[in-house]
Parts: sequence; structure tokens; C-alpha cells
Amino acid sequence: MQNTAETGPDARIDTTPLLDDPYAALAALREAGPVHRIAGTDGQPAWLVTRYDDVRSALADPRLSLDKRHATPGNYRGFALPPALDANLLNMDPPDHTRIRRLVVKAFTPGRVEALRAPVRRIADDLLDAMAAKGRAELVADYAGPLPITVICDLLGIPAEHRRDFLAWSDALITPDPSRPEAMKHAIGAMLEFYTGLIAAKRAEPGDDLLSDLIAVRDDTVDGTEADRLSEDELTSLAFLILFAGYENTVQLIGNAVLALLDHPERLAALRRNPAELTTAVEEFLRYDGPAALAIRRFPVEDVEIGGVRIPAGESVLLSIASANRDPKRFPDPDRLDPTRELSGHLALGHGIHYCLGAPLARMEAETAIGALISRFPDLRLDVPRDEVHHRRTIRARGLISLPVAW
Repeated sequence: MQNTAETGPDARIDTTPLLDDPYAALAALREAGPVHRIAGTDGQPAWLVTRYDDVRSALADPRLSLDKRHATPGNYRGFALPPALDANLLNMDPPDHTRIRRLVVKAFTPGRVEALRAPVRRIADDLLDAMAAKGRAELVADYAGPLPITVICDLLGIPAEHRRDFLAWSDALITPDPSRPEAMKHAIGAMLEFYTGLIAAKRAEPGDDLLSDLIAVRDDTVDGTEADRLSEDELTSLAFLILFAGYENTVQLIGNAVLALLDHPERLAALRRNPAELTTAVEEFLRYDGPAALAIRRFPVEDVEIGGVRIPAGESVLLSIASANRDPKRFPDPDRLDPTRELSGHLALGHGIHYCLGAPLARMEAETAIGALISRFPDLRLDVPRDEVHHRRTIRARGLISLPVAW
């Protein structure tokens, strides 16, 4: 692949190889140059940053804004979310980002997350009990998906009967069907209606859950001031983000990790012998095949230089987390799954002020889910030929369509 950063602003790389064989395509791009002009996820031109040092620096660079208002007119077509879902942390810079993050971060402290470990293990065991008698399962639908959606819905206080609808809406947003553009519009409308109704119900009858706490922050002053209050759109958007990200990232992490272990039976056997090593192994699963292939799109507020390439203000910048985490200059022999390697500094959960808010919860859920699974089914194996296991066709995220297993 050519380094299109050197061939003019209108030259773009075809992103098909990034869908078909992403790690090989990213390795070729990384070798060819640090920054490339590609067709972004919305079909518009974007700058793709591929090397670890550049990606890490850019993630923490305050000149690269998440606020779409800094985009050059006509340069970006993103999700057409209504304001009540769009006023979330993934579109915000300080000071609004700082204010809102401060209000919710206490729900995801290591101490609070550790208190959830036993309930998460009970959820995992219940799901495994339901699977056990069958001798086989579709692991994404039967286990990797239901576990995080149950955990995050319990945290927010969302009734169980709404969870199946949410899974369908989430799939419509992450992997939209080009032949059915109305499906995404329907999912967005349904989600907005759902969150609006849920907040109204919680406002009328608060519960012992995170959403009720956030509503109290929205409706009440804090320390006698208005400084930390949420707007109604911010409240709805925050509930949307916590549920959406809390589900999507974790289901993809669990599915990718189990597949990696099935592809590396010696690593699977080692973890069964030494389950205490799962904590470290989860970090390698995140680096090796993490759920976020790209960081949230950035827009320079002024002209910036990345990897020696000048990027004009307002143009789209895509930071390749997947490529950075396979950069051999940072992680030697990066295509090898090795939980014993030195793993500090991987970027799977971000870096800087936008570091993943739910990182402690995602780590704990993955560790608990994988540990329970491999303990319950010591002869776990793929139930289809390896070439029939496919990832979703998107350059934005990295997750499995399905994972049929047997034991």
C-alpha cells in the first residue's frame, strides 16, 4: 500500500483490506508511513495514524478535539444522533467533559467494581448452567453478550424485559446494513424513546441504581450550587453512553479473548493450570485483539503535524488503536499472543483524559467471564471450522459475529 500522505490530499487508500485482514493491512500501512489518507467510516476522507508513539501522543493532544463543531463543513458525516443522545463524553472536550466525567467516575472506581465481582460471577454461572446440558453454544449470543448487558442494566436499573431490544438497537448502530438505512434510523428513534421513558419512570420512582443517582444530580443542586448539574440532554446521553459502551466493548473483548485462546491451546492450558494469571492475560487480550480498532474521531482545532505529516485544522483524524498495539517497535513480536510479555502502555482502553471510564468494570467482567468458562468446560473447542468464524465488517470496532463452541 502506498503512503498517500505523500501523494496529495485527494488520494485515498481503499479500506477493503482493513475489513478483510485488518492486522496484515495495518502492518503494511505502518511500515509504509505513519499517517495515511483513507476513506473514513462515513465515506469521507480522513487521516489514519498507525504508529504507537504517534497514536499515544495524539490521544492526549488537546489540539485534537472530539467536538464535531470543529469539523470542516462538509468534511464529516457521522451518526445522525438527536441532541438528547449526542451530548455525551465521546463528543466533548473540557470543561464540559471534565464536569460530566467527575459526576459518574465514582461508579467505576476499583473498589466499587470489586464489590460487583461476586454478582458478576453469579451471572456467569447462571448462564453456564443454562448452556451446560446442551453440549454446545453460540458463545456470543449465549454468554459473551448476555453477561455484560445484564451487568450494565443491573447497574443502571434497567428492567430485564428491555434488554433484548437494546441488543438489536446496538447491532444496528455498530454494523449498519447498507441495504436497510431505515434500520439505523429506527434504532436511534427507539433508543431515544426508551431512555426518555426510563428517565421519567426513575424520576417518579427512584431506585438504588446509577441512573437514579444521575437523575438526582440533574434535579438537585450540589453543595448549594448549580455548577455540577447535568442538562436533560446530558443526562439522557450519559445513560445512553454507559449502556451502549458498557455492553459493546465487553462483549467484543470476551468473544475475541476466547477465540484467541482457542487459537492458542497452549495458552488456554496454561490459564487453566494457573487461573491467577487471568488478570495479566486480560491485558494481553486487550492488546492482541481489543474491542476498539479506532479511537473516537478527532478534529484538529489548528493545523497539526503528526509523524511529519501536516494535517489541516478541521479534518478528520482516526487513531488506529489496533495498529498501535501491534507496533513491533513498542511490542516485540506483536502478532504473538503472550500474556507474559511486558504490557504496560497498551492503548486498548485509550490514553489521556478520555481514557475509558468503565475500564475497571470491563477488565473485571472479562476476567470473571473467561475464568468461569474455561473452568466449567475444560474441553472447550470450536464447533465449526476456523475459517467459518468471522468478525463484523467494520473498521471502527473489532468483534465477532458469532462463536459456535462445544465441549
